[in-house]
Amino acid sequence: MKQLILIRHGQSLWNAQNKFTGWVDSPLSERGIQEAVKAGKLIKEFNVDVEVVFTSFLSRAIDTLNLLLKELDRNDFIVNKTWYLNERHYGSLTGLNKEETKQKIGESLFLKYRRSWDIAPPRMEKNDKNISLFGSLNKTIPGDKVPNTESLKDTYDRVIKYYNEKISDIFKKNNVIIIAAHGNSLRALCKYLFKISDIEINKLEIPTGNPMIINFSENLRVDNAKYLDKERAKPIINID
Repeated sequence: MKQLILIRHGQSLWNAQNKFTGWVDSPLSERGIQEAVKAGKLIKEFNVDVEVVFTSFLSRAIDTLNLLLKELDRNDFIVNKTWYLNERHYGSLTGLNKEETKQKIGESLFLKYRRSWDIAPPRMEKNDKNISLFGSLNKTIPGDKVPNTESLKDTYDRVIKYYNEKISDIFKKNNVIIIAAHGNSLRALCKYLFKISDIEINKLEIPTGNPMIINFSENLRVDNAKYLDKERAKPIINID
């Protein structure tokens, strides 16, 4: 049986401050570090032989992966890092407090920006102060590839492009893969794998630092999925 382990990074400092983070390279909070360590312990108890790992260009995902691999006593991996697994780019919402933004623009528009399938927030201006916080790896992305805002659909398009062109071929040759990424990049991947509709995807929540194990048949069809930390699990739409 083939197994894909998805893990959203542990809580970041900007998560803790309830800010739209997006491409800002916010580090893990103390709670986030603890979540990543616990994730590693849970995967170790699950007793799987991880063969290949992927993550984004953002340190909160990279550090989460490194912390859990340390718990697995594995330091021999070549870590596949790609901007295609980055969090959704929140445009001009980046850095704003979510609750204050909802009060300012109204709940209806707030939910459209945050949870709709194909509506992107207003674009980020070229002189936005948060661009300096994007991190060193993001600065290596070709300029014509860098978005100034994204809808979930935009995020889906880049994540699934990378999954189909890179990850799936590797998955066919290996049995256990870990992807450490972000709430929206993993929501996008789950939409694809679980065949979630454009409307239903707005209900999918992915908790920080909780490994999701997806079991596949040999032809890479999803059989079932579950979270390892049952106390912090969220419903996985369309999957028993």
